[in-house]
Amino acid sequence: MRVALVHDHLVQHGGAERVLEVLQTLYPTAPTHTLLYDRRAMDNWFGHKDIRQSILTKIPGARRFFRYLLPLMPAATEGYNLKPYDVVISSSSAFAKGVIHHPGSIHISYCHTPTRYLWSDTEEYVRDVHAPRIVKSVLPYLLSKIRSWDYLAAQRPTIFIANSKTVQKRIKTYYGRESTVIYPPVDTHLFEIAEGRKGYYLAGGRLVSYKRIDLAVEACTALNLPLKVFGSGPALHDLMRKAGPTVEFVGRVSDRTRAELYRDAIAFIHPQEEDFGITAVESMASGRPVIALARGGAVETVVEGVSGTLFQEETMESLKRVLAHFSHHQFNPQTIRAHAEQFSTVRFRAEMRAAVSAAYENRD
Repeated sequence: MRVALVHDHLVQHGGAERVLEVLQTLYPTAPTHTLLYDRRAMDNWFGHKDIRQSILTKIPGARRFFRYLLPLMPAATEGYNLKPYDVVISSSSAFAKGVIHHPGSIHISYCHTPTRYLWSDTEEYVRDVHAPRIVKSVLPYLLSKIRSWDYLAAQRPTIFIANSKTVQKRIKTYYGRESTVIYPPVDTHLFEIAEGRKGYYLAGGRLVSYKRIDLAVEACTALNLPLKVFGSGPALHDLMRKAGPTVEFVGRVSDRTRAELYRDAIAFIHPQEEDFGITAVESMASGRPVIALARGGAVETVVEGVSGTLFQEETMESLKRVLAHFSHHQFNPQTIRAHAEQFSTVRFRAEMRAAVSAAYENRD
């Protein structure tokens, strides 16, 4: 069985790239096709892999200004040579699902979400995008054209795998396709439970506006609660402006430091709607409860009273009400840790291998 992997683009490391890493361990001889590869940003994780870039790489400055190449990305995705392969596995939240595979092969698309800026978040994307005025003026028309391509492209995969039930519903709504759910891999073995006093609440990840870390910052500031925020991103300065003296920004941290932050936290605050939410599960793997917005993947991973608690509205006041009465002593760290294990990398590897094998054996 000859396998090829396809990923949207490799210019920053996040949850989707972690999925790709695990797929590469499952199929170590499979090349990875991607629109663009930023060596400076990604060689630590993928420098030793067979990475094959699209024709976009021939454009001067493509990696630096890759967002401006949006109109060219559908055609570039369709240009990969996938004829030698029996199985194509795409890891996609944008274009990779649109590859063209030959009739004798199968295409399994692991979908992190239907493309957000084309479907669920178009208005926010157009409003918040940093681009010249003339570009913003034509952007709605451009997105409409790409949306049509995206729908047709979503009819190409042989099967869809969704990374959560939330995404499964979106795939059905926007693409009219059925899918099965395999939760993404979380390296639960990297985290551990520790006894001792818990001194602060924790939040973090990529600091961008839609992550709503501002709710955690404002709520903890209003209640005079200690909060540590890890990560970096364009929302950092605005968050610092809103923060009171009890909020500390620790910046980008190593995996080991992040594990220590989880371990010693009162609880992890997860105030945004995510497709899945890996950071929340990492906190659970450390035996620490999660305070999460009751939307998206969090409603699948946070069990009320067992692994955390949910607040109902995406507002500072809603989060504040929960924080004002929260006690981590009502949660059992061992129980939380056991709950997190159902999202482990070991489980993901087994389920993905079984899904690929079944699809290959049942091909026409």
